[in-house]
Parts: sequence; structure tokens; C-alpha cells
Amino acid sequence: MTLRARIEPLSWESAFFGINSAILRPDDAAPDVMAESLAPWARVQAKIAARDSAQLDALQQLGFRLVEGEVDFCLAIGSAAVDPQAAVATQDDIPALRSLAAGIFSQSRFRAPWYDPQDSGRFYAQWIENAVRGTFDHQCLVFRGAGGDVRAFVSLRQLNASEARIGLLAGWGAGEMLMQAAVHWAQQRGLTALRVATQAGNTAAQNLYIKSGAAIAGTAYWLYR
Repeated sequence: MTLRARIEPLSWESAFFGINSAILRPDDAAPDVMAESLAPWARVQAKIAARDSAQLDALQQLGFRLVEGEVDFCLAIGSAAVDPQAAVATQDDIPALRSLAAGIFSQSRFRAPWYDPQDSGRFYAQWIENAVRGTFDHQCLVFRGAGGDVRAFVSLRQLNASEARIGLLAGWGAGEMLMQAAVHWAQQRGLTALRVATQAGNTAAQNLYIKSGAAIAGTAYWLYR
């Protein structure tokens, strides 16, 4: 069984983690992937639709191992949305946001044994800092406690003229407010759909998204070699 795919370097991840990394992009017009074409890379990632058992089998024959499943949701944006009065994060919030993100997202597909034990938290700390600065994600919204400290956050990125995607969302007991803030953000920009993905094992997040009106749009597997 063969797999046709392009091998694309992951320059940012290679520099950030110090691991020469690439990703496979399945493509029927590309040549068959051979073990020797993967050899130059210390880490090769692949993301495939969970329904595609043939690609899963082909990747496993090439030495790829399953890392995690992913569930993608899509929520339709109506003409009216509740404004829960979230604040836009500022650069002064970055240290607190980095600390929160590093603790909450310490277990992800960037976990050991594939990466160093601290790398998952370090990656998401950088993600949320970038969101505050408007790089990759476009904005970070926060809710604050009585003392002004950040207690919950959500980052957002506009994908195109009609869709946005939630990047990171976290905050104990604030899930519904964060979703309202994300929906209101998208509605204010005239968008019609909001996307968000989570790990297949994160049933609390899945229940939150479904309760907020989202439907499952797809499922996928991440594999590494």
C-alpha cells in the first residue's frame, strides 16, 4: 500500500523546538512517499481524515505512530450575538497569559516522548503571546477577576471573508462566556461561521461547543514518524 503526498518543511517549528521537522500533505498528484524521502527529517507529521483508513494503514507501514485524534466543529453565526463584555488583551497581559497557557495546555500533541516535557506548555505560551501581538491569531480576548487579573482567554483568527477560527480557549468556569465572546467577535466582523478544534479525548470542550450550537464538521488523526 502506497501513499502519495508532498513533504513540506516546517521552518518555524524546526527553529522553535530545535527538531528538523516536516509535514506530509496527501496529494494524488505527488509521488509515492518512500522511507528514504523521509530520512532527512528528524520529525515528520501527518494529519489525515479519520475516515481514510487506507491512508492510515499506509502511514503506519512507513513507521508513523498515532499521536492523537482531533474533532473539528463549526458554529453558524446569527444576526444577533450576546456581548459578554470581554476585554482585548494588551501586551501588559502577556506574562499572565503565557503562564496560564503553559499550565493549561501542558499535554498536547507536542508532548513527550515526541518533544521535551516542557515543550507543549512552551509552545502554547508562545501561541497566546503571538495572538496578543496579532501574529497568526489576530486578537486575544480576556475576562478578568475582581483584582484585574486575567482568569480566562480566547484567541481568534479570521480565515477569510466569511469564517473565523478559535485558536486557544481556556478559563475555569468561563467556557460559555468565552464562546459568547468569540461569537460576538465574529458577528461584529460580518462573518457567518466560527470554527474550533479540540482533542478527541477532551469531552468537556466538545460538550461546550455542542452546547454553544456547534456541530461536528470533521474528525482527523495526527501521526508522527
